[in-house]
Amino acid sequence: MPAQGWYEVLRNRPLARDIWEMRLGGDTGAITRPGQFVNIRLDGLFLRRPMSVCSRQDGEMTIIYRVLGAGTRRMAGLAPGARLDLLTGLGNGFDLAPVRGRRIALVGGGCGLPPLYGAMEALAGEDVTCVMGFASQADVFYEGAFAALGARELVTTADGTRGVRGLVTDALRSVPYDYYLACGPEPMLRAVHALGREGQLSFEERMACGFGACMGCTCKTIAGYKRICADGPVLHSGEVCF
Repeated sequence: MPAQGWYEVLRNRPLARDIWEMRLGGDTGAITRPGQFVNIRLDGLFLRRPMSVCSRQDGEMTIIYRVLGAGTRRMAGLAPGARLDLLTGLGNGFDLAPVRGRRIALVGGGCGLPPLYGAMEALAGEDVTCVMGFASQADVFYEGAFAALGARELVTTADGTRGVRGLVTDALRSVPYDYYLACGPEPMLRAVHALGREGQLSFEERMACGFGACMGCTCKTIAGYKRICADGPVLHSGEVCF
């Protein structure tokens, strides 16, 4: 069940161009699966900011965010010791039961990478290849982090300044895998889905409430429209209609 509480900023640092990593201290008991998210209240702003959980341990969690607007600019200015009001344990994360024992591809585009790191923490020891997609070398972060947990890594950049030149799907075609977990912008998810393999897709959406009340974030599925914040953000490939 979702929970609300106060969390202390333990660390807040830049990782790459416009990409920041924040570590928070507080109750993480409501977060039960990788791929879930939190909703952060910022003083003076009406809507909370939804952020995927990158990693969590008892009493600590890490989020990674891109500085784009007023809310994330304010977050980047927070120093250790600042306190934030969070809703935690939101959304349905990755279901790892059908993943284990298979050749797994983790496919992350930009800020879609963080929830996959949490999945990798749970999948350490499995046969995992992580395909990491960025626009340019200046945007690359967490290179080596997945390898440290036992995964093979393939870095792609659209301009070829780091790793393989091209999109994640260009690299994914050379990866032997039976099942994938993917998170990133919808065009990337659409392209991964089109390859026809079985997997799970974590959607990035603007969310007004974060718990399914406003119906502002929906995705068409074979069973009708589902709410990304409450029924997702993770949906199985077989139910998604692009």
